[in-house]
Amino acid sequence: MKDHFVLQNVKMINGSSVDIIVENRKIVDIVTAGTGNGQNLVDYNHKVYVSSGWIDMHVHAFAEFEPYGDDVDEIGYKTGVTTIIDAGSTGADNLTKLVNSCKSSKTNVFAFLNISRIGLERIDELSNLNWLDEELLIKTIAEHKDFIVGLKARISKSVVGSNGVEPLKIARKFSKETDLPLMVHIGSGPPNINDVLDLLENKDIITHYLNGKSNNLFDESGRPLPKLLDAIDRGVHLDVGHGNASFSFKTAMYAKEYGIKFDTISTDIYRKNRLNGPVYNMANVLTKFLYLGYSLEEIINAVTVNAAKWLKKPELGRISIGDLANLTLFTVEDEQTSLIDSEGDEKITEQKIVVKGVVINGEHIEC
Repeated sequence: MKDHFVLQNVKMINGSSVDIIVENRKIVDIVTAGTGNGQNLVDYNHKVYVSSGWIDMHVHAFAEFEPYGDDVDEIGYKTGVTTIIDAGSTGADNLTKLVNSCKSSKTNVFAFLNISRIGLERIDELSNLNWLDEELLIKTIAEHKDFIVGLKARISKSVVGSNGVEPLKIARKFSKETDLPLMVHIGSGPPNINDVLDLLENKDIITHYLNGKSNNLFDESGRPLPKLLDAIDRGVHLDVGHGNASFSFKTAMYAKEYGIKFDTISTDIYRKNRLNGPVYNMANVLTKFLYLGYSLEEIINAVTVNAAKWLKKPELGRISIGDLANLTLFTVEDEQTSLIDSEGDEKITEQKIVVKGVVINGEHIEC
């Protein structure tokens, strides 16, 4: 079914049904439901949603590294995600290895380059400023400019050691030199979160923005910090980055109450939290936001339109004639499900999102 097929009676996010015709890997037509013609028809009976292929802005896809590593397709198309962005697993020392390891995968891959040349070879990669090698970083970016979408700096106590906010100041310099935005991991202090916020600019990403740690973006009453509001006004982008220790239902409820909305929803997935939770897969993370009361359109836009816009790859966030076909097929099922955040807080929901298949670079695969 690689050359020509019709996805018949699929539901768009607005609830309308269509047929999508794919030929030679591209979307060649979108027609009234039930009218698409072809030998290979897949009838979804108006029960399955279709969106542009899901994009996960924060994963760890360099399988060699432990604990933060996994196989590309295990966290990619097999979970309904057609494009993954590795969030700084590798620095300049190993970025080429990451690029080569992705060549045999079906899933589309891009990456943030860790500002530390060693990447996540060890988990205190910013504790030694000698590992922040600007010359090598610039050389690596020049060699892989189509693969690298930004720079990653993990700015929390266990990573920076006694260096405080200094690695982020160096990252800011690297960003200006390369014209690449920063993705900044936030967590336990020091450094103080306000000092981190002061250094962020338009297009930079705060990942783990809903973490429940004491150094987070909300005060003891749940109100957003003034410097967070200033950062949002400057165009700083908010990303979920669920992970093992960085998503709190309590914090997420504060954020919703005060209108501090995600720009993108990402998993921070790797082998451990894929197999043992609390992440498991993108559908599980998206279901948590359905539980929190966000609309299906808001949630799906966060992993399609919004992510594609930040990446400056609009074709990844739309369903449009002439584009390479990258689609995710899923249902919203009425089924009681247990959801657990990174702090062990359990919620019971009555609905869950379930992936049924993908079209990845024109190939239809059932999940």
